[in-house]
Amino acid sequence: MNIANVEQMKYLDKTAMELYKIPQDILMENASTAAYELIKKKFDIQRDTFAVFCGPGNNGGDGMALARKLYSRNSDVIVVLLGKGDKYVGSSATNYSILQNIGIPIYSAEDICDLDAFTAKCSVLVDAILGVGLDREVSGVYRDAIAAINSSGKKVLSLDIPSGINGNTGEVMGTAVIADFTISFGVPKLGNLLYPGYKHNGVLYVSKISFPPQLYSNLKTKINTPIELVERMPDCHKGSYGRVLFIGGGGQYYGAPFFNSMSFLKSGGGYSRLACPKTIVPVLASRGSEIVFHPMDVTANGNLSKKCKEEILELSRSMRLVVLGGGMSMEEDTQELIKSMISDIQLPLIIDADGITAVSKNLQLLLDRKHPTVLTPHLGELSSLLGIEIEEIKKNQLELCREFSCKFDVILIVKGAHSQVYYPDGTIYLNMSGCSALATAGSGDVLCGVIAAQYALGMDIEISARNGVFLHGFCSELISKKKGEDGIVASDLLEFLPKTIKLFRENYEDIKKYYSIREI
Repeated sequence: MNIANVEQMKYLDKTAMELYKIPQDILMENASTAAYELIKKKFDIQRDTFAVFCGPGNNGGDGMALARKLYSRNSDVIVVLLGKGDKYVGSSATNYSILQNIGIPIYSAEDICDLDAFTAKCSVLVDAILGVGLDREVSGVYRDAIAAINSSGKKVLSLDIPSGINGNTGEVMGTAVIADFTISFGVPKLGNLLYPGYKHNGVLYVSKISFPPQLYSNLKTKINTPIELVERMPDCHKGSYGRVLFIGGGGQYYGAPFFNSMSFLKSGGGYSRLACPKTIVPVLASRGSEIVFHPMDVTANGNLSKKCKEEILELSRSMRLVVLGGGMSMEEDTQELIKSMISDIQLPLIIDADGITAVSKNLQLLLDRKHPTVLTPHLGELSSLLGIEIEEIKKNQLELCREFSCKFDVILIVKGAHSQVYYPDGTIYLNMSGCSALATAGSGDVLCGVIAAQYALGMDIEISARNGVFLHGFCSELISKKKGEDGIVASDLLEFLPKTIKLFRENYEDIKKYYSIREI
């Protein structure tokens, strides 16, 4: 499903009206009809009582049209205005006039002494206060109304986006409605899907409001819908799903290379090779004897030495994919080795952790590569890549990362809540699986192995990146259902990966549907 930012949504609305000749009245009517249909599914329109809070713009107009539909079905409904009626324009003004003529009770929030007492009289509250264009902190009567809604304890439906959420970033603009249900119109907005806005939606629905498919089909930000796994061959052998080389580890970092190479096996890979410091092989072998080890020369500090460059390059020539960087350290000798590997390995390459640090010091390395490159930074590593502070990145993260991915021709996976996968053609996929159980050391190392396994199973590198991110998040959700989200460690992810793959294969269609946005 496609996703729009605020500017794109304004363009879609304008194009629908001007090019496709769909009047604003029809778009508003369709939006209110979709909201009414959702209310019919979730509430009893004859027994429940409804208060519709309407702001001064088109979002308020949608709310007034919805109130009219409820009233026409004999629902007990009132409208609370948070702006002056004579300020409405276009279709919103039309719906305000209709409300006055048909006799729906209309109140002004400015005239209500106690909003909390007022909301107590209704069982369902509809939030049609502020739309997706909000770009400043909520204040005044809008803040008061949002506070009353949130403290009411009543069920809440938000129209298009919970009021107070920034439509581009998902940021809470001082305060925001916490809804039980949200119905987005046309296409979902970025603010509906990025945290913390996503948590304010409750259950998210979308209605196309009669937009023709060609209107939004070219949007390049999409939901990361999972892809069905390649069927395993009955006559396969370990080499059928192998030929992946992991390069990692150092004098102080044993976990990263282990989780890289073992998660590959646990996700369906058949033959995992690990080039790592010879000094740590005995320890790693005691934990993962299924891994094929290639012990390498080390520096005085026990990290991989640049002297082993040719040996690693020779080993890589029989591979299909290389994963580089996990736990390799910041030692200068090792960083030089990483840079030379990036330049000289003529294969698809996944770069993580200390590999990203090396790249951030010389981005030309990416431009010089002739084969696909995947980078998997968290926000701190992303800051190094972009040369921008984290707080500044958050203000415009998607566009900054899209630009980087296109400029340097890399697949960029930015890890976090609703991780994002950026393609060099400008396409962005927002991932919907995952939970806070992934906020643990080694989680990113596991992700690299899962992506590598997808590639070894036969998917291309772009799909492997997307599916690996989804399965990694899905695994964390399975763990949380059994163990909770606190105290989860990377070895728990390893334990659950085979079960994750099994459930995904057996229930693919149901899983795909569950992680899609519901349409009305």
